Amino acid sequence: MPNRTEPRQVTILMVEDDAGHARLIERNIRRAGVCNEIIHAADGATALDILNEGLARAHRPTLVLLDLNLPDMSGITILERMKAAEGLKRIPVIILTTTDDEREIRRCYDLGANVYITKPVDYEQFATAIRQLGLFLSVIQVPEAGE
Repeated sequence: MPNRTEPRQVTILMVEDDAGHARLIERNIRRAGVCNEIIHAADGATALDILNEGLARAHRPTLVLLDLNLPDMSGITILERMKAAEGLKRIPVIILTTTDDEREIRRCYDLGANVYITKPVDYEQFATAIRQLGLFLSVIQVPEAGE
């Protein structure tokens, strides 16, 4: 989708350590009609670097797809750091993970996650969520740097 009114590119950051899952998620996002840029981070440190560099460059991801089980840190840690950072706390976060523990799900929502989806993902449910996300991204107002 071409950017019609957005002053900046709307970007999705996918934090997923399993390359096969990352390809499947991206393929499903594309099949659902979302054409936005997707940046892939295979670990938490890379994801935090991308988010923090985005703050410095005034070009940060507009949405984060976050796995909780990463090789170097928990996705919970990333979520906590994002929601504690002034320039990152308003970025929507969708948790995509294999963990279906009710306490973990509740904790993610309490920390500020917007959606929690358990893998393996039912394609139709995921596609519907991504289509809705596509509509959301097409009308979202991207905050300017420093907001």
